[in-house]
Amino acid sequence: MPMISTIGRRSNSVRLLILGMYTLLFFGALSMIYPFAVMIAGTTKSAVDLNDVNMIPAFLVNDEALFQKHMEGLFNERIQYAKTTLDRPIHSFDDFNLPTQNASPLLPDWQYFIENRYLDNSFSFSGYMNTPQSLTFPSKLRTFKRQLQKRYHENIDRLNSELGVAFVNWNAFFVNSPFPLPRIKSQPETEWSRTLEAFCSQQPAAYRYWFSVEGFFRRQFLESRYSDIQRYNQSHGTAYTDYSDVPLHRSFPTEANLSVQNDWKLFVQTILHLKWITIKETGLPGYRAYLKTKYGSPANLSRVWNQPMATFNAIQFPAWHSASPQSADLDAYISGWTDPQSLTTFQAPLDSLQIASVEFLFRDYLLNKYKNIETLNQTIGSSFQDILDIAPPQYDQHVKAFQSIKRDLRWEFSTRNFVKVLDFMLYHGRGVWNTFIYCGLSICLALIVNPLAAYALSRYRLKNAYALLFFMLITMAFPPMVTQIPIFIMLRDLNMLNTFAALVLPGMAHGYSIFLLKGFFDSLPRELYESASMDGANEWTMFWNITMSLSKPILAVIALSAFTAAYSNFMFALLLCQDEKMWTIMVWLYQLQLNSGQGVIFASLLLAALPTFLVFAFCQNIIMRGIVVPSEK
Repeated sequence: MPMISTIGRRSNSVRLLILGMYTLLFFGALSMIYPFAVMIAGTTKSAVDLNDVNMIPAFLVNDEALFQKHMEGLFNERIQYAKTTLDRPIHSFDDFNLPTQNASPLLPDWQYFIENRYLDNSFSFSGYMNTPQSLTFPSKLRTFKRQLQKRYHENIDRLNSELGVAFVNWNAFFVNSPFPLPRIKSQPETEWSRTLEAFCSQQPAAYRYWFSVEGFFRRQFLESRYSDIQRYNQSHGTAYTDYSDVPLHRSFPTEANLSVQNDWKLFVQTILHLKWITIKETGLPGYRAYLKTKYGSPANLSRVWNQPMATFNAIQFPAWHSASPQSADLDAYISGWTDPQSLTTFQAPLDSLQIASVEFLFRDYLLNKYKNIETLNQTIGSSFQDILDIAPPQYDQHVKAFQSIKRDLRWEFSTRNFVKVLDFMLYHGRGVWNTFIYCGLSICLALIVNPLAAYALSRYRLKNAYALLFFMLITMAFPPMVTQIPIFIMLRDLNMLNTFAALVLPGMAHGYSIFLLKGFFDSLPRELYESASMDGANEWTMFWNITMSLSKPILAVIALSAFTAAYSNFMFALLLCQDEKMWTIMVWLYQLQLNSGQGVIFASLLLAALPTFLVFAFCQNIIMRGIVVPSEK
């Protein structure tokens, strides 16, 4: 019978009451759905949108937000790389906006240049290879990993041996994003670095960026040296509005003022990486004199360089190789080396030094194609005054490429954090298998031990049955943290640590489960047992065929409780099984979360909740019967 009759519902006051109740229920449901939706949206987070609190991620509906995430992924979450490569005054990936003006007229030439003209593999690098802030698993890193797994048949030891690396396992696989522009101590070239460069050079242009020496000169060298552009103008007698207007000369600017010359000299001789510098033949005599003074004889030089040298006059400038003695001597000659005996300084003449960067190679290509800048302007409709005004339109290229990969990018950002969690769980130890065995054993023991104990208390009407029940319920008064220490000591003395027995034996009997089962068994008709006994059924037959058959709803509740306790067990599982081979999913997820960003953590929490949700969703009818029926009885 309803609380409010049909006639009563016609009253306006009752209708307002019902409306108010439904309104409260609606907002109550919304207060539960909103945080959950925000958490689901949080599974797509990266550093650029970490502070956004939306039920729907902005990149799914907004192209500009998607472009910002793409720029973040393209430059491997390093804003300095983007600032230097694109030569733009940006401070975060939020500063990127989709341009509204037309693309540079040089864009077709730039696309042809990077796709058809040979450039050294080390001149560019692939995006989506590293996420130092989000700590997730980007798409190109996954592709690179799959290629190596296929090549080495998933044998990490073979990969380490042949490529000269030391990965502990496939989950520890990572790639550092290089920045080969400053003259710092270089790592030696290895098979690993060559393999990585070859992989990156094979990626589509939409996912690659080319290192910019001019951007490095302006955005890091000049900005760190002079701070704002006004200070630079005061010291150089110029009137530039931004550092992007400051030219970088290919050779020493003999006609420029002294401040410009000093900047170029300091930048090339001490700051810029050797791979971007070439030396003319005019510097060769001084280089040979430097080597003769430093080593004394060709034999000493041959021993250090590990190659035969008959005479110093036969020496040529070596090709740059990282961490080689030849490169070290070339560095010393360009920077300046003083003989400790004679105090004579040997240094490459400034007019012999040249910069060999992507920008100057692109300008050479344009001059070779159009012959001169006037023809270039007439052909493409530009208005360049000098060849140094031409800059590779990398930004326009990435904007154009972005339009064709938006769908792929949305899928990537929506799923990559989940891929990181799944890859970690499926390929890192035996966490899934251990959890499956642990939960299965816990359910089986809970459905055997607890019903047997409850059946004995219910069937035989023991004199001290309620005292025993009270004793069992008292065990629930002690928090698990109190009982963990004695349980650990006892299992350690029994040499049972790091076994499934240590996980399942302490919790196979549960006081509340026995109490619940006894109450359900007491409600079963006694006549069933009397009839079965008269028909000659033994005790086991009555327990299995009558009691257990009629108790499926309450047994489902017990099984769900055992599954939930085992599946969510973390601290107890880590304490008793400290060997990684025995870790369960929860322990592995904890290890994952220690070295992951917010998006990966949210994704791991959502995936970890799925098994329990699915069990309840598919078994909710029988579970609800087990919860409701005992209370009604």
